[in-house]
Amino acid sequence: MIFLCLLSLNFRAQEGFRFLNQTKNKVRVDFKLINNLIVIPLKINNKELSFVLDTGSNKTILFNISDNDSIGLKNVEKITLQGLGKGNAIEAILSQKNTISLQNIQSENETIYVILRDYFDLSGKMGVTIHGIIGHNLLKDFAIKINYVTKKIDFYQSKNFEFKKCKKCAILPIKVIRGKPFIEAKVQLDTIKRIFTDVNLLIDSGGSDALWLFENSKDNIKTPFNFFNDILGEGLSGTIYGNRSRIPALQLKFFEIPKPTVSFLDSVTTINAKIFKERNGSLGSEILKRFTVWIDYPKKLMMLKKNSNFSRDFNYNMSGLEVVYNGKQLVKEAETKTFTDSYNQKTESNNTVSFVTNFSYKFKPSFIIKSVVLNSPAYHAGLKKDDVILSINAIQAYELSLEKIIEKFQEKDEKKIKLTVRRKDEKLKFEFFLKQKI
Repeated sequence: MIFLCLLSLNFRAQEGFRFLNQTKNKVRVDFKLINNLIVIPLKINNKELSFVLDTGSNKTILFNISDNDSIGLKNVEKITLQGLGKGNAIEAILSQKNTISLQNIQSENETIYVILRDYFDLSGKMGVTIHGIIGHNLLKDFAIKINYVTKKIDFYQSKNFEFKKCKKCAILPIKVIRGKPFIEAKVQLDTIKRIFTDVNLLIDSGGSDALWLFENSKDNIKTPFNFFNDILGEGLSGTIYGNRSRIPALQLKFFEIPKPTVSFLDSVTTINAKIFKERNGSLGSEILKRFTVWIDYPKKLMMLKKNSNFSRDFNYNMSGLEVVYNGKQLVKEAETKTFTDSYNQKTESNNTVSFVTNFSYKFKPSFIIKSVVLNSPAYHAGLKKDDVILSINAIQAYELSLEKIIEKFQEKDEKKIKLTVRRKDEKLKFEFFLKQKI
């Protein structure tokens, strides 16, 4: 899973973005949805880059810049940043007075935090190049509509925007605290008694999970009996671990979502997340993508309308493998031509002959195992960190996207997975069955 949460010592307000054409009331932006995360094209100092739109981030973060992506950062100084995880704060660069634009939306006075090392390996985990994340600075002056089905975001000038009347929509107030939006929800934690607990959740489009709850943030928020320990993602200060489980239900006003997966985080991991002391967890994209979502930041309101994703099951990676993109590999492909006996058209099977006419070499994606969860099906099968995946269930790995590979590990309980991997100079075959633990 991918998790993004960044905290610095101070939150700095900025002048904000505006429509370049003030006669327009709406700007529509197409986005890519990868592993539940929204990826948008931004221009920074006139250089186009790919960013994750993260409502849970109050900073604009740049962390994957090569020589080819030079953007001429301005007014730089060294700082430290602290995020989730149990490690130490890390050094970064603060750059001010940068120009950031998104189609007809622009700001000429933006502060950017530059992390010199990509602690998240977000590009590896998503299979495409991601240069950074942006959140509150872009969103704070607008009302937005996120359509997860059509993959479009509409930006509206808040002063001229009102929610349309909608009997099937739920309108909820939000709190914006130090640039982060929070919402009140209810969770059923007891599997027997239908009793709901009020919780304050960060609205986190940069978290690919469904729901996070912070252990002991309320007396009854504790890991259920049925759980397994899992890697949830990467924070600035280290790997994020948690106990993955399920709860009976989540309520967002009159919408009730049954049996969502939930990750329970301990107090040591979450100590740096408590800018809002009443916070009990996060509402992630696995929940958000089940709705069309409107958020009016200036008016502090959110509206939800369920979409075609609403009734989907909550799946998770049952293999125990964390797989990431491993760059390009040169693959030899045969080009064939097929000849058919045209005089045999009405027989059950035409006589066909295929000839290899040429070979070509093409660059294709490669994927590698970054980690194997202890005591998982893949662990017991013998798979190891740094094994390069060659095929999955007889399909060449380079014919799949990273997202498709992860989907194969989420399909169903007891599904057989056959993997061929390269370990150093050896080609090895393994098989195991997915095992549903919660």
